[in-house]
Amino acid sequence: MEYIASEKQPGKGECFLCLEAGNDDAALVLVRKPAAFVIMNRYPYSNGHLMVAPDRHVSKIEDLTDVELLEMMSLVRTVSVVLREELSIDGLNVGINMGKAAGAGLEEHLHIHVVPRWFGDTNFMPVLGETKVISEHICETYNRLKGKLIEKIG
Repeated sequence: MEYIASEKQPGKGECFLCLEAGNDDAALVLVRKPAAFVIMNRYPYSNGHLMVAPDRHVSKIEDLTDVELLEMMSLVRTVSVVLREELSIDGLNVGINMGKAAGAGLEEHLHIHVVPRWFGDTNFMPVLGETKVISEHICETYNRLKGKLIEKIG
């Protein structure tokens, strides 16, 4: 409902992934490394839907430095473990959409989606109402995952 009721700002040029440290809780940033970070998706496909992004504003995987790429994949590995432990997931979808033709909603700032999956997690809602059912409030999931990620990363 928050998304549906929010005022849309077409043409707004700000990148929602270009975040300065300091207000991470409000932005739903779970953990940061020097070159990359993990953030909750505010409009998730499923409960626990995360994104891993480079700190630097870059649009193509080939433009990442080796350090950025390694940190991003290391974070994907870590969040995979934490999601299995904390949300009892059955599987994960991990993917990058590069370019509008590939389905990228934000083309300018590369990010990796990590989407938890459970057996039987699909239902009639997306088909009939173009609606996803999320079983836990995003802030509760954020609080559950943040401490565990900090524990694992150090």
